[in-house]
Amino acid sequence: MPDRNIKSLLLGLGFDNKDGHCRITRGDNFRLYGGSKDTHSLMQEKAIKFNEQLKRKGKTLDEISPIEFRDIAQQIDLKLSPDN
Repeated sequence: MPDRNIKSLLLGLGFDNKDGHCRITRGDNFRLYGGSKDTHSLMQEKAIKFNEQLKRKGKTLDEISPIEFRDIAQQIDLKLSPDN
């Protein structure tokens, strides 16, 4: 039986931090860790836009298909790895 406590999340990891700050942002459907100030801000912007698209569709991250995920990512210009 599936564990109903598991929730899908967008995970953002930034590796270009050189100023020593530990940046962490948590929100509905996402967790963002690290990055420079600019990189972290960009991850925040993309996560918020992704959530706005989900709200427009009236769905949660758990309810969308992989195709819908890719469509939303493309709409907000979210870069995905080549395998996706």
